[in-house]
Amino acid sequence: MAATKLLCGVFMLFASLAAQASPLSAQQIKDLQSLVSQLNPIQQAWVSGYLAAAAQLAVGQGAVAAQHSNESAVLTILYGSQTGNAKAVATKVKAAAEQQGIAVKLTDIGSYKTTQLAKEKYLLIVTSTYGEGEPPESAVAFHKFLFSKKAPKLDGLKYAVLGLGDTSYEFFCKTAIDFDEQLAALGAQRLHARADLDVDYAAQAASWTETAVQAFAPELKQATGSAQVIAWPGATATAAHDSAYTKESPFAAELVVNQKITGRNSTKDVRHIEISLADSGITYQPGDALGVYFLNDAKAVDAILAATGLDGATEVQLAGQSYSLTTALTEHLELTQSYPSFVEKYAQATANSELLELVKDKTALRQYLDNRQTLDVILQNPAPLTAQQLVDALRKQQPRLYSIASSQAEVGDEVHLTVGVVRYDAFGSSHLGGASGFLAERLEEGAQVKVFVEHNDNFRLPDHETPVIMIGPGTGIAPFRAFLQERDQAGATGQNWLFFGNPHFTQDFLYQVELQDYLKRGVLSKLDVAFSRDQAQKVYVQDKLRLKAEEIWTWLQQGAYLYICGDGNKMAKDVHQALLDIAQQQGGLSAEQAEQYFDDLRQAKRYQKDVY
Repeated sequence: MAATKLLCGVFMLFASLAAQASPLSAQQIKDLQSLVSQLNPIQQAWVSGYLAAAAQLAVGQGAVAAQHSNESAVLTILYGSQTGNAKAVATKVKAAAEQQGIAVKLTDIGSYKTTQLAKEKYLLIVTSTYGEGEPPESAVAFHKFLFSKKAPKLDGLKYAVLGLGDTSYEFFCKTAIDFDEQLAALGAQRLHARADLDVDYAAQAASWTETAVQAFAPELKQATGSAQVIAWPGATATAAHDSAYTKESPFAAELVVNQKITGRNSTKDVRHIEISLADSGITYQPGDALGVYFLNDAKAVDAILAATGLDGATEVQLAGQSYSLTTALTEHLELTQSYPSFVEKYAQATANSELLELVKDKTALRQYLDNRQTLDVILQNPAPLTAQQLVDALRKQQPRLYSIASSQAEVGDEVHLTVGVVRYDAFGSSHLGGASGFLAERLEEGAQVKVFVEHNDNFRLPDHETPVIMIGPGTGIAPFRAFLQERDQAGATGQNWLFFGNPHFTQDFLYQVELQDYLKRGVLSKLDVAFSRDQAQKVYVQDKLRLKAEEIWTWLQQGAYLYICGDGNKMAKDVHQALLDIAQQQGGLSAEQAEQYFDDLRQAKRYQKDVY
């Protein structure tokens, strides 16, 4: 009976097809009807699947052909991202371009084949800058190539560059400036002016995206008015990362554990933090970071109100929303990290001649801000101003990103962090970091904290059989704890070698019991530690690397992946130099060849850094 109904339905369908405009001729429809009438339902299902697969293959071949035929009418978007912001902006540029009917290739700049650059006609780069004007780790190889003798003439290229940065750093958006100027020097035509955006970039990025797409649209817009989405090697798939909770819409999670894991006499205050993600549906991978929003210290807010003579109940406007001044200062504005633009705006609002003079000397201004929080500037220069003037001088609070120190394969609906508390005395009072102080001292266990996951596809474990070398002194051990948990749960056979360092064995050996257990069970193949203050001569992880040079080189020759996490300004540079020395000593390479060797490892995703 069911088969009879199905066949009747099929004949009715063909009758409908015959009555409508159809790509089949009358004879083809007749022949198809005749064939279907001879098939049982199972045979019909098989034929249906066969035809669907054939059609899909034909579409795919057509797409490939279209890609080759329209190669010159494609906008290539590259992003160089350290914390995920540049990637997020580049993704929005892609969406805006596709809405205009522009064919787009989007890829991580670290996966981009530099040999392709000479063939490009339209290029848009979104990049961050970190440290002392350095490119993000994923963009190092592209940056070197662009400034090398191998860089091609780019007379046929039209481009635009968008920079993301932080004005509190001296070399603000330098990587974007480098890319912009060097592309022009190589003969490319700047199709849209570069923008250099500060940490509160969202509105300006949206505006720049709109005008940039408009600049590219006349030459790239498809005649059909519909976008052609092109798969591109190295393009990052994001579907698996989709979550209802984002930087713009964080999850209100519960703080479960706040445990100090340094000794009573340690010079460091490091906390092991456990946060529940129950009922959120949030997923993460080892190598990802957790974004944490925090509340400013109520005592600091009261001190600012007292110094400025302002009423906390006064209504102020912030990003189109109305808040009381107390709420704005507590929940939405930056009071700890200092930055030059605040000093300038505050000086202008209060007509402070000394600060106005200081602003003229950038070097002196940065020295002035070296150990001062925003709060200090206000307290040391009290003056009347309006509540709105104060709010306009301050910048929007940015969440702090912490490397995740756990694997979901082991901890389930939890996420763990290893947080070094920023704590120092200055100007007669104790100073705490914004997020670290909040997590360590002001947030009670059981209370809520707003969080989101920032995925980092440039800091990932290889397959289970591949050996890994992990270098993570101090809180840089965090992602490697996640790596070890992941490999333990997966039963990975690849060897794991960890280099860890801190001042003192008795006070600062983070996760000592866990690491010794991993070592005992064979999950951790080798553990080398450097406790710098436990002997007369300081010993650091880079010194341990040099002592194990021969074995490290052997591991690298056997395909090992190399990871560094921690301080990017000094430690990571010292470790890199040690690795270069090893390559020269053990591999017989010249200094230039050694640099190229690690550039090649970086390009192959075998040399990855998570530095800050």
